[in-house]
Parts: sequence; C-alpha cells; structure tokens
Amino acid sequence: MGRGVERQSGCGHCPGSHSAAHPCLATATQKPRAWVLVEHPGPWPERVEQLAEPEALASAVQRAQAAGVRPQLIRRAGRGRRATPPFRVYIGWSHGTDVWLETRELDDHAELAGLDFEAVASGERPGWGEAVDEPVLLVCTHGRRNACCARTGAPLARYLTSRFGGLVWETTHVGGDRYAANLVCLPHAIYYGNLGPAEAETAVSAYLNGRVVLDHLRGRAGMPEPAQAAEHAVRARTGVLDVAGVTVERLSGASPYEAVVSAGGNRYRVVVERGEESGGCGPECQEKLQTHLVTDLTLLNEAALV
Repeated sequence: MGRGVERQSGCGHCPGSHSAAHPCLATATQKPRAWVLVEHPGPWPERVEQLAEPEALASAVQRAQAAGVRPQLIRRAGRGRRATPPFRVYIGWSHGTDVWLETRELDDHAELAGLDFEAVASGERPGWGEAVDEPVLLVCTHGRRNACCARTGAPLARYLTSRFGGLVWETTHVGGDRYAANLVCLPHAIYYGNLGPAEAETAVSAYLNGRVVLDHLRGRAGMPEPAQAAEHAVRARTGVLDVAGVTVERLSGASPYEAVVSAGGNRYRVVVERGEESGGCGPECQEKLQTHLVTDLTLLNEAALV
C-alpha cells in the first residue's frame, strides 16, 4: 500500500470495500502453505520483514521467509496483551488434507534459533512444540500497514475473543487490506473478509465444526486464485461445506483456466476467466481489482454406485 493511505485515519479504499458490496471470493493469499506465528506485543513495523528488535525475533523472521515459511506477529486483543515472557509461538502447515499446528512457549525469542524452518516449509512436523488440537484464529489489526485493518479488525478481535477466548489472536498483515476486517482460520488457512461480528461468529462456529460458510469466504491460502474460484463454485453447486470435502485436482490454462474439482463422490470441470472489477480505489491504493468469474461448470461423472 502507498504511504498516503497508510498514514490516513480514514478509509482510502474504493466504495463498497469492507461492506461486502463487492465480492471477495478468490482473493486469499496464494503463496503461504507453512506458517510461524510469534507473539510480539509490539510495536509492529509497517512490514514484518522490517522488524529490527528484538534482534533474535528479527533474525527468525528473516530465516523463515528465506525458507518459504510465512511469519506472522501475533498478540492478544485488548487487555489480554502481555509485554513480558513467556511468548507463545505456533508453527504449522496448511496445504492439502494433512494440516497441522505445533505450539510452544518461549522465555526468550532466542529459542527460535533451534527451529528447523526448512522442515516446516516442506510440511514436515519438526516436533519442536506440542501438537495443537484446536484452531488458531487470526484477525488482522495491522494499523501501521493500513488504517482500515486497525479500524475494523481491532473491535472484531475483541468481540471474537469474548466469544471464543484464547483461540483468537490479533496479527500482522494477512493480505487484502481492501477486505478488512479479515479473518484467517488455521490450520487450514481459510480466509474470510468484509466481516462484521455476526458474520465472523458464524464463520468461526462453522470452522469449529469442520465446515466453511460461503458468505464472506475469500478462499484458502496456498491455492491459485482460479482454483479458489473453482472450489467456491463447486461448493455452491453441491452444498458440500466440509473443510476437506472439496479438492481441486488439477488447474490448467491461463484465462480461461480449466479446473477439475472433486466433491461428494463426483468430479466437475470448471472454467474460470479473469476480469477486472469496476470502481477502482484511489491513486495511492495498490490493491488489485482482479476478479475471477466461473463461466462453465460441468459434471464429469456420477458417483459410483457400490
């Protein structure tokens, strides 16, 4: 984002942002599949890679990025924030069906030096921490990156904390400031955007029951945007909402893209084209206005009868 937007106290995004007037599907961040979340109460720099202090944490952030692991700084909402050790750390893998999280509390960020980021980046459980059975819910509140994230995200984080307690963390930039307030549900890395309290509570409640809701769903991180659009379309067609109930088997082409998607025992051919949304943001805003439209969805085979 340009600095002109970052320094504003108001919103510099296009009309309809943050209100769901424009669809936010197929906008989840494409690259992250491996994650490290480190409790750091702040201050947070404009970009996480600009962190200088504490030095041990800054070094860990650089090593994580070099290995292909997405670093996120996290902190509790409101008065639950702590400024002294121990600090909570999560590592995780969000791609495919074998997703996982591990956690550990640190007395000093220097303990991150023993973390094998290359193993995390490959999806291998390093055994560095204890296995986590509950979700981790991230709400972007990164005001120094974009004012809208603090304005919309901070109250949402407080509300969700009142409903779901220690599952909820504030976090640095997750991508898509235009869609604030943003929520990421780990370990599957399911993204939601344009959330108010009621929509966010519905999304979290569904995730706790192993499901997604299509309303306000941005997609799943680590997948190309056309694949996110194809999955969304198949879920809408079939009503399959289990988190792991839909699989994009293949994606080929370049606008039009062609995806093969399986759900509920059936396979579907989905054609997706890239377009541009109308009503762009101001000149300072660099948010992309691409959208992905499903132009054809065809059943390839019926479920086998056994």
